[in-house]
Order: sequence, then C-alpha cells, then structure tokens
Amino acid sequence: MKDDLITARAYLSFAPPKSNSHLVKELKMRIKEIDRVVGLTNKDSKLSQIAMQRKRAMEATLAKASKIYPDCHAMSMRLRAMAYNTEEQLRSQVNEAYFLIQLAARTFPKGLHCLSMRLTSDYFNLQPGNQEFPNRHKVQQPDLYHYAIFSDNILACAVVVNSTVTNAMEPEKVVFHVVTDALNYPAMMMWFLTNPPGEATIEIKNMDDLKWLPSIFHSLLMQPVSRDPRYSSALNHLRFYLPQVFPSLNKILFLDHDVVVQRDLMKLWKVNMKGKVNGAVETCSADNSFHRLGTYVNFKEPSLAESFDPNACTWAFGMNMFDLREWRQRKLTDIYHKWLQMGNRSLLMKEGTLPLGQLTFYNQTVALDRRWHVLGLGNDPTVERGAIERAPVVHYDGNMKPWLEIGIPKYKGYWNRFLNFNQPFLQQCNIHW
Repeated sequence: MKDDLITARAYLSFAPPKSNSHLVKELKMRIKEIDRVVGLTNKDSKLSQIAMQRKRAMEATLAKASKIYPDCHAMSMRLRAMAYNTEEQLRSQVNEAYFLIQLAARTFPKGLHCLSMRLTSDYFNLQPGNQEFPNRHKVQQPDLYHYAIFSDNILACAVVVNSTVTNAMEPEKVVFHVVTDALNYPAMMMWFLTNPPGEATIEIKNMDDLKWLPSIFHSLLMQPVSRDPRYSSALNHLRFYLPQVFPSLNKILFLDHDVVVQRDLMKLWKVNMKGKVNGAVETCSADNSFHRLGTYVNFKEPSLAESFDPNACTWAFGMNMFDLREWRQRKLTDIYHKWLQMGNRSLLMKEGTLPLGQLTFYNQTVALDRRWHVLGLGNDPTVERGAIERAPVVHYDGNMKPWLEIGIPKYKGYWNRFLNFNQPFLQQCNIHW
C-alpha cells in the first residue's frame, strides 16, 4: 500500500499544473484514503478492516492512470527523481540531527556550571589545614586496589567513586586517583572534601602540576585543528602516561568518568594478564567486520599495513586493567608518541584516542570476559536490560551522557541512584534527575 502511494504521487506529478481533471481528483482522493488507513502502521495485522477495500480502489485508479500515462521510461525517470529527492531530504535531516546531538553533548549544563562555581568559591575559603584528604600514606602503597579517573566533570567522578565504594567488599583497601585540570581542581577537591568516599582513600591531582610531561604532549595537542575539540582533550591523552603519573604503582584499574560500577571489582586484580599490559573487553563480534582495526585506521599507509592486521579485534577504553611494570618495560608511551606524531602529520586514523590506543597496545592486550563491561548506554537504546543488570561495569559511551538532557531516559536510573540529590550543593544549583 505504501508502494501504491509512491506510484500514485508519481502519476499525479505528470498532470499539468492546476489540473482539475477527474483522474487528478481521483488520485488525490485515493492518496488521502490510503494515507489515513496506513498512518503510522508498520504491520499488516494492525491495518483496519476497511484497508483492503481502500487498496483495491487504489489499484483500480492506478490502472486507469497507467493507460493515460503509458510511458514507462518517463515513469522510471520520475520515480528516480523522487527517490533522489527523498534521499537528499533524509541526508539533510540526518546531518541536522547529528549536529544538534553534537551541540547538546558539548553544551555544559547550567546546573553543573553553578556547581563548579560554588565549590570553587567555598574551597578557597577553607583554611589551608582543611584542604587535605586523610590517609595520604595509602596513595603510594602498591598492595592496595588503585583506581585512576581522568576527568573534568565533578558529578561524573562522584558517581564512579560512589558506585565503586558502595559495591566494594573491602573499601578500606580502595584508593582513587582523580586527575583533573587546573580549572576544575578546586571544585573537585571541595566536592570530595565535603563528600568523602567512606572508608576508601582519595587523592586529586592537578594535571598542570605534572611538570615532567614532555614538550611533544603540549605542542601536538595545542596545534590548531578543525576536528572535534573533544578529541584533542589533554586528559584523554594523559592516560598514555599512567606509569609516569603513578611511578610507585605496579597495577591500576583505569575507569572512564562515564561508567557506573555495579559489583565488586577485586577479582580484576587477580586476572592472569599473560604477560600483557592491558586487560579489556573486546568490542568486535564474529559475524561482522565492524570494530575491527581496519575501521579505525587507514591501511593505505605502508607502515601500518606492514605492522598490523586490519581484521584484528578492537577493545574498549573505559574499564582497563593496566600492568604498569610491563608498560614501563615495553616503553609503550614511546610507541604512543610515534603514532601521535604520525597521526598529526597525515590522516592515518580516525579522530580520538581510541585508534591511538589500539595501535599502542597492539598484541599487548588480554581479552577480559565481555560480561565485565557492557557498553552502549550512551548511544544504543536497545542494550538488553539483563546484560546491563548483570554487568559489574556499565558504560555510557557515546554522546547521550546520563547527566545531559539528551541522555537515554531508561538508562539514567543506573547512574543517578549513586547521587544524593539532597546534598546542599546540588539543591542550591537545582540539580535533579
């Protein structure tokens, strides 16, 4: 019936402008009838009883039109033009939707801006002796469970910390290392001073205090680019310096700030790393070619074609167990520098740090059980509920973050249950979900 609608509109376009012939009137009437019957229906079983009568009437009218306009070539040309116009409209709407999603994802919500301002102001009003966290001796003890979070988002960090502590079997052995930028450092400090993580230990590092960062880190990231500025985020690239940021540690679990922890993660420290550096879940599947290395990297570049397999399975950033001793021994940060420089000189790979990570940790990654880390809550509304609820870690990867208006509503509950909305700072800034 929908095909008949298209055909009827094509025949109607052959009529002279302002024509009011009997056939034109009949075509318009049939189009209106079928439109009304079909509506938003997408299954035959949902059609009304009168639908078949309308369909037979439309077919009779189309038969008349085919005798008046018998030129098949003209008809095919008209249908082709209609298809082209429809594709152009669809492409325009897709581009517009993509732009609006990107705009919404980059727009800093007013409530979060208010929160940052209030926290910063209160932090600078503290006495120096009150600007420090307890248990500072634990931050360098390698036998504890160390977590790294690199972020400039206070609420996101709060959820990662709260969800991890809530589900930890031995929270007194948990140590969080939050690394942020100079702008957000005072607010991040104030939040966790007023909302300490229970028995766990926390430290906040200011990225600007890492004076040892090489000039390549600053110079390459400061180059003007036309790409999405999120992809040149210094905090995203800082993850490739984990062994230098934490020189006294042997292992660390890296968590993105858009994850929620739902189970105790202690067993991850007991995973057999098989001499590899990175433990992560794989993102490819056996029945498709997506999330293979070739989808992120340009294999027309000879140096890449010689060193990597385009069909190699990719893995997820967001929950990664890193063996820092093996990392240092294999000098993987130097390898990152190599690909960073090459990528800035030519279009070797897609934007972002994910392709850089795939190259840096190539053949240095051990696959974790997929059930550890479920992805897609920030871009895919079809993630199975059972898989989400069974997963120790769920990840809001994508643009639709749970702290944004565009977040997928049915997934927001997994995130906001780890925030206390009665907290004074949140109430003062009218933050609620």
